[in-house]
Amino acid sequence: MLIPLILSGGSGTRLWPVSRKNLPKQFLSLAGKGTLFQQTIARTRGLPNVAPPVVVASDDHRFLAAEQLLEAGIAGSTIVLEPVARNTAPAIALGALEALKHDPDAVLLVLPADHQIGDTAAFTQAVIKALPLAAQGWLVTFGIRPDRAETGFGYIRRGEAIGADGFRVERFVEKPDADTAKAYLADGGYDWNSGMFLFRADRYLEELGAHAPAMLAAVRAAHATAKGDLDFVRVDKDAFAKVPEDSIDYAVMEKTARAAVIPTACAWSDIGSWQALWLAGARDADDNLREGDTLTVDTHGSLLRSHPHHLIATVGVDDLVVVTTPDATLVARRDAAQDVKKIVAQLKAANRSEHAFHRVVRRPWGSYDSLESGSRFQVKRIVVKPGASLSLQKHHHRAEHWVVVSGTAEVTCDDKVFLLTENQSTYIPLGSKHRLRNPGKMALELIEVQSGSYLGEDDIIRYDDVYGRA
Repeated sequence: MLIPLILSGGSGTRLWPVSRKNLPKQFLSLAGKGTLFQQTIARTRGLPNVAPPVVVASDDHRFLAAEQLLEAGIAGSTIVLEPVARNTAPAIALGALEALKHDPDAVLLVLPADHQIGDTAAFTQAVIKALPLAAQGWLVTFGIRPDRAETGFGYIRRGEAIGADGFRVERFVEKPDADTAKAYLADGGYDWNSGMFLFRADRYLEELGAHAPAMLAAVRAAHATAKGDLDFVRVDKDAFAKVPEDSIDYAVMEKTARAAVIPTACAWSDIGSWQALWLAGARDADDNLREGDTLTVDTHGSLLRSHPHHLIATVGVDDLVVVTTPDATLVARRDAAQDVKKIVAQLKAANRSEHAFHRVVRRPWGSYDSLESGSRFQVKRIVVKPGASLSLQKHHHRAEHWVVVSGTAEVTCDDKVFLLTENQSTYIPLGSKHRLRNPGKMALELIEVQSGSYLGEDDIIRYDDVYGRA
């Protein structure tokens, strides 16, 4: 079977403030229908003899991945949880070991979850061309034919031809400076390194064992202790923390004698920055990429992205990025878009939450929106999905008032269980064990007013939780 292995552990810091740690770019709808993660899954559906995907996801994003697979109508997939980030070589090894449980002859199509491909037919043909090479034991990567001198990507130098469509990889090249990138483009023998691969699962593990034996041994040990948890395969955190960290390029591809490349032109983009999104998007007559409520006067070559109920208006500007969210606004030169990560670093250093969390935070049971906060109080809008339930919990430092806006709430407060409907309210005293559940068939919406000496999300003691967080 051809098993897509989807790597979805990235954080996408260069697309801040839209992409953040708790909701990174792969789970966002940035271009086209669906999220980048869902688009990646959808591209694999037309491949020959394809099986349900194996997804390697961060533990923090497990419910996002599961929910988006469900929305896309994908059944039978496996989600392997990576308890700590160890780069792509160990993540692929985890996926390979899991795939071999389903099929000892599994062929893996390794795809980052956060890329965009405009020409799915060309992508499909490239995979079909690569299959014979993978069957012969080659570790195949896909080289993107460059259409510009790009300094933001690594490159692959093609060597001698292998069969009708492939080439031996002569060497991998790090991201070049501008002059070197121009020389690569003029040469014609270099492709962009896409980070997409095709190989037999057993061959990858064989090569990893030859070139990084300590890594393979540690991954095997961690995977051997993996356990099922709801719809997930959970790897032991302490065991996986011992795995050496490295990319597949450094650990395997640059060392193996069996690296091959299939050149392809499939309108590929890694959507690695606002500049990359601008290049990949459908721009207007003034070369502007606009999304949301925007007005422009004498504006050219810019990316403007507004969140709902917020207008962006620009006058007399060129080559800018202007992006708004409910709690942050980014203004940058388009050619400086790679440096957005420096803002994220400053937010982290200042211990500010905007690097990780949006104002609207998604949870497996629904979401909450922090509407207002001040000294000793916070107001949230909480939405609970039909049939969903929050954990049985208590707080040491805050009390809560709940007011139902719509739907029906089943409230547990210490030894009492009762229903609230629209316009009804209740008080949860500090220290009381409580739970909120939606027993209805429509979304439950309520306003929560918190008051107390400390209002952080870590002031939660969970006693019981259907999502395994207790």
